[in-house]
Amino acid sequence: MYEQLFTEQKIGKVTSPNRLVFEPMGNYYAELDGSVSERDIAFYTERAKGGCGIVMTEVASVNSKTGRGNIRNICTDDDKFIPGYKKMADSIHKYGSLLFVELYHPGCQGIAPLNGGSMASPSGQESDLIHMPTHAMTVEEIHDTVKDFVDSAVRMQKAGVDGVVLHAAHGYLLCEFISSYTNHRTDEYGGSIENRVRIIKEIVEGIREKCGDYPIIIRYSADEYMREIGKEGGMILEEAVEMAKLFESYGVDALDVSAGNYETMNWAWEPTGFDEGWKMVNGATIAKAVKIPVIACSVIRTPQGAVDFLNKGVSFVGSARQFFADPYWGNKVKEGREKELRKCISCLNCMESLMAADEDNGIRCQCTVNIEGGEECTYLPLKNNGDGKKVVILGAGPAGLEAARVAAERGFKPVIFEAAGEIGGQLNLANKPPKKDKITWLIEYYQAMIEKYGIEVRLNTEATAELIKKENPYKVINAIGSSPVLPRSIPGLDGSFIITPPDVLAGRVNLSGKKVCVVGSGMTGIETAEFLQEKGNSIELYEMADDIGPGLFFQNLIDVMGRLAPGGCKFFAKHQLVSVDEHEAKFNNLETGKEVTASYDNIVISLGTRSNAIAEDIAKEYPDMITIGDAEKAGRIRHAIEGGYKAALSL
Repeated sequence: MYEQLFTEQKIGKVTSPNRLVFEPMGNYYAELDGSVSERDIAFYTERAKGGCGIVMTEVASVNSKTGRGNIRNICTDDDKFIPGYKKMADSIHKYGSLLFVELYHPGCQGIAPLNGGSMASPSGQESDLIHMPTHAMTVEEIHDTVKDFVDSAVRMQKAGVDGVVLHAAHGYLLCEFISSYTNHRTDEYGGSIENRVRIIKEIVEGIREKCGDYPIIIRYSADEYMREIGKEGGMILEEAVEMAKLFESYGVDALDVSAGNYETMNWAWEPTGFDEGWKMVNGATIAKAVKIPVIACSVIRTPQGAVDFLNKGVSFVGSARQFFADPYWGNKVKEGREKELRKCISCLNCMESLMAADEDNGIRCQCTVNIEGGEECTYLPLKNNGDGKKVVILGAGPAGLEAARVAAERGFKPVIFEAAGEIGGQLNLANKPPKKDKITWLIEYYQAMIEKYGIEVRLNTEATAELIKKENPYKVINAIGSSPVLPRSIPGLDGSFIITPPDVLAGRVNLSGKKVCVVGSGMTGIETAEFLQEKGNSIELYEMADDIGPGLFFQNLIDVMGRLAPGGCKFFAKHQLVSVDEHEAKFNNLETGKEVTASYDNIVISLGTRSNAIAEDIAKEYPDMITIGDAEKAGRIRHAIEGGYKAALSL
């Protein structure tokens, strides 16, 4: 049905076995000196093994003294790095896939203290997100940078890497040169399109001189979407088409079309508010203008979406996050196992964890739905030693479902008791707000796993010690979740008129045309507010913290607020709830110290959740049971799935 995805396609002198490309994504997996790590090799190999015809690495710094992205990104500026890339290439070639290394310099988006104190850029313009000291490059610096890129390509060729990607996207140095937003030079490297791409022309010419017909891909932002944040300039599609023709004339073998920069990050690495295929026009338009292959991305998650993209003229469909979430996406589609796809839910935990990564917290780039991602060396292969031993799991939320999946894969026999009439737990609430329907994909994935492994699920069944005892389980896993917190210290919160987010999202309370007060602006609060606003209600959102959305990842907050604010929602930060009545609430304005009264038709309290308590008889009967997910500690989906994974691993 999706045969087009699995036909061969050449890029220069090399041939990919299919049209699927694992696009570059930062991961923080390298050794501290910039060498390829065993973690890197295992990570990229898993994507090749799973069916990606082309595997691209994360950004590889062409100058480790002036251009590292972080202390754990790979580097290419010394011959000592060659053996690591050779080992990676050999590992990937075992599965018939191609390896391309993405060469880059961060430019003004780099971290100055890590790179000599000042970041190089075409015109000395700071990034409005990073705000690092920046200087305009001299012509001599530009020539040195060209040499850095060329020398790095030479090393990659020596390592047996199939080709290189010149990273001119996402606001990094080469992107800064080609973009009118960041390039204001008046010499031969600024002004006209031909001048702005001159640095790339010189790099390509240098690689051709040193490496012959070694495959070169240029990855660039076809549109930086500066207009979306009220700024002028930047790459637009019309200019990108003209550049594509120039790149082709320079002898480049393929183009990889992306979008955005750090200041327009939501258009580069999209949160859930962006639909599959939303920017297909960029890749499709460029593909029509050139004869060389075009790789492009557009939040592709489904095989039909990928085929639709090919039908618009691109040669390859690229994704980083989808193949992070499910490295075996390609093989599953090819084998007709579409139901088993573990689709990326666009939660951006990968971006958030990457930005939080440091040596002290031990965090690396993490995927919410794939706990093995980046930890292949630690977890794979799974031991299959369950020998049919029965494991009783209490609760069919994400924690319990993941525990059941991994336990079944290891040869145990899971039995799930679920009090509700459907699997998914709080995922069945999380998928209700606008633009959150991708969560449903995760529920569907676990349903497919239940069917694949024959996992027994007893719905509408409240677990008791007696029922569990009848199963004679080897182990019991407690995944009974959490419930909303309603602090009794606040007068009125025990009133029958109090509404919680689950009441709204589950449809137990239907509000329309009402004035609604929502207290609490965590992700659940703001998404519930958006849900209610879409139903035609007038919303006032109150928060005790200094800002709306405390602790939320900024990309997700921008995404929701970009819909919530234009809809008329009124925001009140620094307002502490004091007391509640049926149609009136009192707040302490923490900025002025004055009491504020809010009137409304209905009030929704979103102040977090608390772990549900396990029944005393179960706790007494099974004192060594494993407690996971929200039953252990209220948290995000990643916390729940990781708890389930590790619990099953510990059996």
